[in-house]
Amino acid sequence: METKRANTNEKALLELEEVAYAYRTPGQPVTAIRRATGRFEAGRFYALTGRSGSGKSTLLALMAGLDLPTGGEIRFEGASLSRINRDAYRRRKVGLVFQAFHLLPQLTAAENVTLAGEISGWPRRGRTERAMGLLGRVGIDAVTARRRSLLLSGGEQQRVAIARALAPEPRLVLADEPTGNLDQETGEGIIGLLGELAHREGCCVIVASHSRMVAGRADEVWNIKDGHLLPSTLGAGPPETADGEE
Repeated sequence: METKRANTNEKALLELEEVAYAYRTPGQPVTAIRRATGRFEAGRFYALTGRSGSGKSTLLALMAGLDLPTGGEIRFEGASLSRINRDAYRRRKVGLVFQAFHLLPQLTAAENVTLAGEISGWPRRGRTERAMGLLGRVGIDAVTARRRSLLLSGGEQQRVAIARALAPEPRLVLADEPTGNLDQETGEGIIGLLGELAHREGCCVIVASHSRMVAGRADEVWNIKDGHLLPSTLGAGPPETADGEE
């Protein structure tokens, strides 16, 4: 299956324009991102690749609005992140998935997702059922959903973390090394799930990873080297099924 490059006439969901970021230190500032420019559309799965320390996680954090660039601008749906309520942006528009899962271990899988829904503004009535529905979408059954997250396998915890990230019904899903703590087979399943969020549900999915497998499944691959975001290349996109359909 040939994957086509995104139509540059389409309006980008997320845009980076000459983005720079320098860490404030007691001595000389440390520049982590240098004049990064790019555009990312809904319904596409992007891989952000590069070696450890290249700036991948920093750039993802800036996309998430966890901090603001020290130069340039990031726009979501045309609005600069420096001019909007970034707390509301993260609660309503962005789903975050981390390598270390960051689930609350004393809560069950369902309770972790329900709590995320409460933060996102779900009505009190029907929260548990809504959380169970999200867990079902990522392959967590009702029995597993009632287990404390500490007792789940790594793959199960990451699926729960993805369900939690979907609580605000985000248009943008950002995942930082989501397969880093998983075996290859489980990791491939997680990347397949993230790909479905883009191709079937219309999310813009950006995965920061040094994994060649992730790059091979993406629609576009952006490489970051020493803080420089290099021009994107086409990825292989989703694999074909036996009958040729996705």
